[in-house]
Amino acid sequence: MSSIFNTILTGDFSVGLYLICLFTAGLCGAIAALALSRENAVSRSFLISLVVLPIIVTTVILMVNGNVGTGIAVAGAFSLVRFRSAAGKARDISAIFLVMTAGLACAAGYIAIALLFTVIASCVMLLLSRIPMSCDRFVALHITVPESVHFTDAFDDLFEHYTKSRKLIKAKTSNMGSLYKLDYRIEMKDPSSAQEFMDALRCRNGNLEIALLNDTEGEDEL
Repeated sequence: MSSIFNTILTGDFSVGLYLICLFTAGLCGAIAALALSRENAVSRSFLISLVVLPIIVTTVILMVNGNVGTGIAVAGAFSLVRFRSAAGKARDISAIFLVMTAGLACAAGYIAIALLFTVIASCVMLLLSRIPMSCDRFVALHITVPESVHFTDAFDDLFEHYTKSRKLIKAKTSNMGSLYKLDYRIEMKDPSSAQEFMDALRCRNGNLEIALLNDTEGEDEL
């Protein structure tokens, strides 16, 4: 039974073995992409990248094949990609490391290990995304107020009535200093009262812009 976890690259390397490694790498990438898109809104280009990346990694490692000079050259070439990439979210970077690890395992010929690792890691990712976290109770609130409003205590009574907790994250001026833009992190007492809460805020800020956002994933960026 344990023999299925041995490497298949024990003899002469052939086209058939190369295609098996590539197919397994692509399959691992597809499994990870499906798991990530199941509970998260992910762009099509990122999902395609997750499928293609382990195939590329597998081919690169097979090309290096113990050659130190080639390995250093490949590492230098891949390091240039970092300077052309924007900082991603922790979730996306974890998915990239997942498919790269699967690609490395396929390049070493450990097909069963690559598939088993991908399935287990994908299941863990799905399970953790379904578990309620404390941060899920919080939402982002953006309020624009005129300069005549003393914003430090202008909304205290409304916060006491509608929210369990609030924290002022950022305050900045706008429109030549005539407006203040405030970013809060709040926990609603009753999510169904969001519209009533926003209507009450509009009466205090002169009917200027207000935004209540459920998506606070920007804090996960690295």
